[in-house]
Amino acid sequence: MAKRPLAIGPAGIRTAQLIERLRDERDLSQRALAARLAHLHRPLPHTALSRIERTRRRCDVDDLVAIAEALGVSPMALLQPISSGADRVIARPEAGRRNG
Repeated sequence: MAKRPLAIGPAGIRTAQLIERLRDERDLSQRALAARLAHLHRPLPHTALSRIERTRRRCDVDDLVAIAEALGVSPMALLQPISSGADRVIARPEAGRRNG
């Protein structure tokens, strides 16, 4: 019997939306974010990022932590409810120091 993949729940959907929102606000393409992830020794192809943002791929904990680092936020910021100030929560000042 084939295993069915687990559906992505509300928290996963919010996280995907926040990843895309923060990436867009930082004027990063998916390729640029993928390059940052490779620099952080967590290579994730831009196609995988696209699937995460479109909720076609689950974002595991290791991916979440690396994506947060690459975006310059705490992993908790990617788990927050979406609001007008969600992108400002738990942001780190070194976010602007990365190449990308």
